[in-house]
Amino acid sequence: MADSLNCDLKSLTPLQLFEKVTEQGEKVRALKAGKAPKDEIDAAVRMLLSLKQSYKIATGQDYQAGLPPGDLALINNSTTKEDDEDFVDPWTVQTSNAKGVDYDKLIVRFGSSKIDTDLINRIERAIGQKPHRFLRRGIFFSHRDMDQILDAYENKKSFYLYTGRGPSSQAMHVGHLIPFIFTKWLQEVFDVPLVIQLTDDEKYLWKDLTIEKAYEYARENAKDIIACGFDINKTFIFSDLDYLGTSTGFYKNIVRVQKHVTFNQVKGIFGFTDSDCIGKISFPAIQAAPSFSSSFPQIFNGKENIQCLIPCAIDQDPYFRMTRDVAPRIGQPKPALLHSIFFPALQGAQTKMSASDPNSSIFLTDTPKQIKTKINKHAFSGGRDTIEEHRKYGGNCDVDVSFMYLTFFLEDDDKLEQLKQAYTSGELLTGELKKVLIETLQPLIAAHQERRKQVTDEMVKQFMTPRKLAFEF
Repeated sequence: MADSLNCDLKSLTPLQLFEKVTEQGEKVRALKAGKAPKDEIDAAVRMLLSLKQSYKIATGQDYQAGLPPGDLALINNSTTKEDDEDFVDPWTVQTSNAKGVDYDKLIVRFGSSKIDTDLINRIERAIGQKPHRFLRRGIFFSHRDMDQILDAYENKKSFYLYTGRGPSSQAMHVGHLIPFIFTKWLQEVFDVPLVIQLTDDEKYLWKDLTIEKAYEYARENAKDIIACGFDINKTFIFSDLDYLGTSTGFYKNIVRVQKHVTFNQVKGIFGFTDSDCIGKISFPAIQAAPSFSSSFPQIFNGKENIQCLIPCAIDQDPYFRMTRDVAPRIGQPKPALLHSIFFPALQGAQTKMSASDPNSSIFLTDTPKQIKTKINKHAFSGGRDTIEEHRKYGGNCDVDVSFMYLTFFLEDDDKLEQLKQAYTSGELLTGELKKVLIETLQPLIAAHQERRKQVTDEMVKQFMTPRKLAFEF
């Protein structure tokens, strides 16, 4: 009988073993609370110990309540100060390092793969053109299953793109543009459909907003997204508050995900507590659902086997580790991901920017004068205390926010390298580097503002209407 049990346990996945241990632990507690006979409690405890041992053999780690294995583990929450002082989850990014988060360690902790030269070269061969500067410069630095996406593309199999925005304020900042700039490029070079989720429901649940205000922000943010230049014939933008009520395919996938993620797991992944509202606990399934093509029957003609590629900042990865774990259990392909680094606040790379702090970033509504003032006054400098020291010792591009911003927005690789060498040698002063950034951002933001003015409410309505796109499935 014991051999038969061990054989059965060996056939289980780490996650199934985790669930068995959790379930057995609850059974033991119930038996003890109910003052069951001693031999019955002892048998249940022996079973619990056996399950824990099987779990340790399968995963190489002890069972920890609320901390599922593999894709589901939000390991960063259990990092000790001795190991690392970075903290990354979907709502908070903190590091004590002026250079920002240690992304190599984050790759190891999250279990993703580094975007290396081989992968970048393969992308270049597949699309027949120079990769985007975000790839060339390591701004998108990590991936899950991008090689599968390229396999599909090379074999003339379709895939689609999914990215999103949590509309927490009326005005977006330049950091919010990063996933959209890159997603637009991906859509153009691969010629694939794109869905953009506006999580107005999430912002209502997490922020001090009314439902009406969250929905209003979603529509305003949609204008900024449309102003990035997306093709209306290939792009569907949707508000959760709108779309969930009209799409049975979307809701069915939400329920499928909800059924396969336990409360213990969602607490382990996202750090929810018993005092969090139940809306927060169920929300991750809503962010997971667009990963499956059957959530958009109007686009994919009901097909369920079309893989999804998600460009996003790496703080969103916990949602999709959960999604990737659930996908095979509901008969869906796992979504692939491309992760970007965080866009630093003007005050330095230690934290993400805040939409509620007007001086933490350059907003898409800022005037040329505001852009100049913010950069000159607030952009953290890697320069020395005096001009003499700077000329002698040079500046530090690793912590200088103006240089970091130029890495994102200056297209010319040669000019960026020249600036780096001149600043590092002390030839270029901080004020001069800031001037280059000002002259780079002012026309970029002015051009965005002009495009946004052309976006009408009718255009937003067209982008947000469920419909067939310019693809056949």
